[in-house]
Amino acid sequence: MADVSRKRHIAKTITWRIVASITTFILAWIFFHDDPLVAEKATGVAIAETIIKMALYYFHERAWYRFNFGVEGRNPD
Repeated sequence: MADVSRKRHIAKTITWRIVASITTFILAWIFFHDDPLVAEKATGVAIAETIIKMALYYFHERAWYRFNFGVEGRNPD
């Protein structure tokens, strides 16, 4: 059961990242719609957003783990 749950969480993570990046791309396209380089700019924003948000999420998750927010009895590594 744990293996199915882990695979489901990975699939949800990937599909959510796709949805979020497409949303960012569309917003960037709207903001730059008059620019002849709209596709390149929107793609660049979406890629940068993906990388930055993944890194920020990692550090956010580590902070929660380190300070035991919401979890009793867990020792930080």
